[in-house]
Amino acid sequence: MQVAADCFNKVKKDCLRFIKSQETSKEKFGNKDGMLKNFLIPICFWIAKKSNNKKPYFVGLAGGQGTGKTTTSSIIKIILEKYFKLKVFKISIDDFYKTRKERLSLSKKIHPMLETRGVPGTHDVKLMLDFFKKVKNRNFKQIELPNFNKAVDDRNPKKNWYKIKEKPDVIIFEGWCVGARAELNKSLKKSINSLEKVNDPKLIWRKHVNQQLKTKYKKLYSQLNCMIYLKAKNFNLLQKWRLKQEHKLWLKTKKSSNHKVMSKGDVINFMQTYQRITENMFKKMPRYASIILNLNSNHQIKSAVYKRK
Repeated sequence: MQVAADCFNKVKKDCLRFIKSQETSKEKFGNKDGMLKNFLIPICFWIAKKSNNKKPYFVGLAGGQGTGKTTTSSIIKIILEKYFKLKVFKISIDDFYKTRKERLSLSKKIHPMLETRGVPGTHDVKLMLDFFKKVKNRNFKQIELPNFNKAVDDRNPKKNWYKIKEKPDVIIFEGWCVGARAELNKSLKKSINSLEKVNDPKLIWRKHVNQQLKTKYKKLYSQLNCMIYLKAKNFNLLQKWRLKQEHKLWLKTKKSSNHKVMSKGDVINFMQTYQRITENMFKKMPRYASIILNLNSNHQIKSAVYKRK
């Protein structure tokens, strides 16, 4: 297709520059041209066709930890801006985590495991709903949104927050649990891992998280116009990728004295809090995502399935 080839020629340089910024000396992306030509450029044509200049088009992008959500969404943003001349704003659900102080308070009121960021219930949903509402408003005014710093496990100071000065054509909202749906209560009874078994024997934590998905998060996700899902083969693979991601974070932040980079044991424990919802998304997401990007064990996109035209 000549148009797609033209798009590739125009965006290639910028996309490859970004990909290079994400690589380390030992970790290189494979088949970059193929990823752009066969998967990400066609997705951008799909999104551009659906976008409407009167109100922002909300793209949800989800995938387990370490699947490459940030890289994928950043490249999509580059293509939509460079070739399609669309105004794109990209933000992660992670940026809306409650502050450490707020999570500590939650952990005392409801369950100690809610001090750990990650699961539904540890984000400021009111702030997200408010953002969705403001960005759709005809009389658009500048919006400021939080910027979360994982290295210190808290929000950055307000001077470093995101500022949206004009109404976007496309908003990419990415995150590991974006679009996740609640489970049936009876399926909560069986512990999915040792962390749940030891720390949540009375099911208080998992019932609270599930209830959040059933209510506040359902309302939030219902406003997304489409869902793109990066599907890995299994949870073990995600753990492997997440460990690599943590090592990359360590390389970036080791000069800082207050960084909180996790050890291998910390990552395994941390990911156990994500496991229940991630496993449920493996099963359910392919039924209702608009586009499924199947990943192989080498972290590359091997196929794309478009569910809704």
